[in-house]
Amino acid sequence: MKKTVFVLLSALALVASGSCASKNTIRMAAVRTAAAELGKTEAEAFIANVDKSPERFFALLDAALAEAAADPMVLARVDKMKSLARTFAPSDLVILDGRGLSTSKKGLKLRKPAFEALKTMSTAAAAEGLSLTVSSAYRDYAYQESVFARNVAEMGEKEASRVSARPGSSQHQLGTAVDFGSITDAFADTKASKWLVANAGRYGFSLSYPRGMESVTGYVWESWHYRYIGVNAAALQAEYFGGVQQRLILFLDAFRRGQPSK
Repeated sequence: MKKTVFVLLSALALVASGSCASKNTIRMAAVRTAAAELGKTEAEAFIANVDKSPERFFALLDAALAEAAADPMVLARVDKMKSLARTFAPSDLVILDGRGLSTSKKGLKLRKPAFEALKTMSTAAAAEGLSLTVSSAYRDYAYQESVFARNVAEMGEKEASRVSARPGSSQHQLGTAVDFGSITDAFADTKASKWLVANAGRYGFSLSYPRGMESVTGYVWESWHYRYIGVNAAALQAEYFGGVQQRLILFLDAFRRGQPSK
């Protein structure tokens, strides 16, 4: 009897495993289509990486998509091609004053999920003797309008568009982006920056504009600018998108657009 039960359970496990593999094989067509958004060379490297561990990839992808379904703006595409409305403002902004965080000025705000993750991450950094100072967080459309206008006046529109976002195109308007420290290249050499590079992904934060990726992100390197995207998306980015947030966001945007409506 025990042997019969064991055989039946084994058979069911094989069926379940085969069903899962079959489902993922079908979904790979959608993955390949969405990967075209990355460009030919990057798409080929990405697909080769997925083929090495498809179960891991789809597990992370499904977890990230589930989080995005529950909170669409966490992984929303916001860049030079896709912008937010002037009137867009998150409804769950938390003022950071008096919350046990290090801030460079009063009145800074973040969305609740980003704040909670930042609080946990800051506590972990503090345990190692480091302080993560928040220097900029949520910015509304009007604020970004003034930032961009000031940069245009100082350096011209072409250069301004390399170092700052036009109003509506800033991740800060999402309420999930944080600028740490001095907001200069000098931040990269600090212990806080090096800690973030090594650990931010464990708390769902991702460097938005890496060095040497202006052709992909549209902006020069910003060692201080991190965006909260969630732990699963951060792992997906690190393992399958070369650690480049914009590639992950482009892929997810294309993948979701290609899914049938429910």
